[in-house]
Amino acid sequence: MNTYLIKGATLVNEGQQFIADVLVKNGLIEKIGQSLAAPEAQEINADGLYLLPGMIDDQVHFREPGLTHKADIFTESMAAVAGGITSFMEMPNTVPNTLTQDLLADKYQIASETSLANYSFYMGASNDNIDEVLKTDPKNVCGIKVFMGSSTGNMLVDNEKTLENIFSKA
Repeated sequence: MNTYLIKGATLVNEGQQFIADVLVKNGLIEKIGQSLAAPEAQEINADGLYLLPGMIDDQVHFREPGLTHKADIFTESMAAVAGGITSFMEMPNTVPNTLTQDLLADKYQIASETSLANYSFYMGASNDNIDEVLKTDPKNVCGIKVFMGSSTGNMLVDNEKTLENIFSKA
């Protein structure tokens, strides 16, 4: 990857604003400071510009698979990145609904090939998929989405025993 030196940006982070240079190597911030020098770096003049941390959108509907005539992971992640979103968490109400481990794995595969941002996916719950929900590795998802009111497809969870199992075991 390349090395970049962002010069004179107004950094906004953790409730503070200050002017600084930022050295980025291999996609990671290596140093923040004043009057940094890096002869090998491509220099970017950021005088008068703000540099913000990437934002996380924790509820997106990218509609892939099944509804790609509306949107897909590539186009929506491109739009997200253009707006400063560096990570997204996508909802399970696609077609088909993300109610099995195989369908969840399919979404991760698609994202690994097309997403321009960091990503995670919610596992969907229904009255009929408690075994699949309980197989979910918590390190692999951002959460389990439980619709307790009307929903898309078969994602309404109104069975008390199912809810009890989700909340006590998942």
